[in-house]
Order: sequence, then structure tokens, then C-alpha cells
Amino acid sequence: MNILALIVQYWPRLIAGLGLTVQITIISLILAGILGMVFGLLSVSKRKSFRAIALVYVDIVRGTPLLVQAFFIYFGIPAALGIQSDPVVSGVITLSLNAGGYLAEIVRGGIESISRGQMEAARSLGLPYGMAMRSVILPQAIRTMTPALINQCIITLKDTSLLSVIGVTELTQTGRLIIANNYQSFEVWAIVAMMYFVIIMILSKISKRIERKMSYGKSKN
Repeated sequence: MNILALIVQYWPRLIAGLGLTVQITIISLILAGILGMVFGLLSVSKRKSFRAIALVYVDIVRGTPLLVQAFFIYFGIPAALGIQSDPVVSGVITLSLNAGGYLAEIVRGGIESISRGQMEAARSLGLPYGMAMRSVILPQAIRTMTPALINQCIITLKDTSLLSVIGVTELTQTGRLIIANNYQSFEVWAIVAMMYFVIIMILSKISKRIERKMSYGKSKN
């Protein structure tokens, strides 16, 4: 059976797998964005205890493989608590915590790239720290962070493939199940690779377009 015939035969299953991949990616990135913003702000806080909390979280996330994190959340924690875990929920939690750690570093770097004089000027005008951060620092930092944020989105999308090891029927796991039926590894993996490639290329083009627009706006200002 050629690749075109395989696509026609298994298209509904492949689209369902891709749909779940995209859903997991979007939900994980929303949660990761919240975590990244919270821990990113903690990492630039004046309080040493807040910075320590952020540092521990980021170090754990960046110091352990994503696959180990997935096993720990799906197998380890439920075994310790005596509960059953849903693979999709565990996958979303894993990706959210993982991406959140990297986003926290992106947020920290973006904030620290803004001159301290900006905060001092805002405070001298009577703005509270929180409002100065929200109204003055973050809008400028987001422009700096945007390319890295979009790159993290692409990384998270690719990382969903690792969730196949805990039974999430995303695109990679769908490919494995199809191969179990027809034993055509080369053709099926070629199709799966093409589907990932198309989605990632679309995101990359969007990323470059946004980057160009922001660079143009910055030079115009």
C-alpha cells in the first residue's frame, strides 16, 4: 500500500491524533504561560524567599528530562497516593510544568533586559511597584520575549510526541497504533513526520512574520 492510499484509509485517525496534539499543546501553553509569568515575576522579586522558590522550580524543571517528569506524574504520584491517573491529564500537567519553567526564564530575561531606570522613573512618578511592572516594564519586555515565546510554543508542540509513552493517543501514538495494524513503518512515519512538519513550518512562518513586524515597529519608534 502506497503513502497516498494510507492517508486516505487512515485520515480520520490521523486527524484525530493531530487534533489531540494541538489541543494538548494549547491547553498546556495557557497553563504554562500563567506559571511562567508567576515564577518569572518571583525570580525578579526583591524578596529573597520568592527568588528562591522560583529558582528551585526552574532548576527542577530544567534539570530533569521531560520523559522522567511524565513518568513521575503519570506513574509515580498516583502510585504514592493510591489513585488512578488519566494519561491526557497527566500529559497536560507534565507539559505545563515543563514549559512553565522555561517560560519563567524567558520572562525573567525579558524583564531584566529593560533598563532599571525605567522602573526607577515609574516609581518616582508615584506608581506602585505592581502597576509600574504591569504598565511600564512588561509591555516593553514582551516585545523582547516574543521570539523566544513562540519558539517555546514550537518546542512544546514537538514535546507532545513524548506523551505517547504514557498512552496518550496523540499523533505519534496514533502512528504507532496504525503500524501495529499494517506493519508499514516507513510509510506511516513519513506521513506523521509530514504532518508535524507542516504544522511546525506554519508556526515558524507566523513567528518570523511577528518578529519582523515587531522589529519594524521598534525601529519606527
